[in-house]
Amino acid sequence: MTEPVVKSHRTVSRVTAILELAAGEPGIRLAPLAAALDAPKSSVFGLVKGLVSTGYLIEEDGGYHLGPALGNLLTADRPTLVDAARSTLEELRDTFDETAMLGTAVGDSVVYVAAAESRQPIRYSAPLRVRRPLFPPSAGKVLLASWPARKRDSYLESVIDDPAALERARQELDRVRTEGFAINRGETLPDVSATARPIVVHDRVLAAVAVAGPTTRIADRLPDIAEALLGATRTVAARLS
Repeated sequence: MTEPVVKSHRTVSRVTAILELAAGEPGIRLAPLAAALDAPKSSVFGLVKGLVSTGYLIEEDGGYHLGPALGNLLTADRPTLVDAARSTLEELRDTFDETAMLGTAVGDSVVYVAAAESRQPIRYSAPLRVRRPLFPPSAGKVLLASWPARKRDSYLESVIDDPAALERARQELDRVRTEGFAINRGETLPDVSATARPIVVHDRVLAAVAVAGPTTRIADRLPDIAEALLGATRTVAARLS
């Protein structure tokens, strides 16, 4: 019996969407918020006022920005994941001259929260703080592979309709869990390939580090990059332990 996919709650979804929209477009006003949420202005206004009153948003000249509560109340007194990974991402970029990224699971999405981009004119440019499917990006595969099998399978069933493709995805994630790394050969974007490994702290997968670049340039190097990622992710994990 598969584990059901967690259902969204309308109010919670609207609140988180408001915060994400304010992060992506500082100063966003009520009308664009309501349009983006496809919700009545009156409903969105009530949620926004509640977020302002608790410090999660601030209002300036009719526009809304993220408030101090996010950093002052929700940030633990220890190195952040991004702080711990930043120099490692830069080292990977300098070693392979391809883009190195830090990805985290946000609900049923993968979100890149930091990147060190390749200096080459033609490169993969990582979109930061944007929700993307967990499958098939290499970072998403690594995160999915750490989930309990029933939860993982429920997610896969929600995004893959073809039974044969679904079984191939299950088998691939089993291999990722066993071998500790994932590869994406042009599955998300035809001309881009990548490999990723998890950051594991106290037996818990916190995030994934991925390196991506044009397939014609990176494809033959993926095994070497995957090997280098083993030491890189261990270094980041040690900083967070």
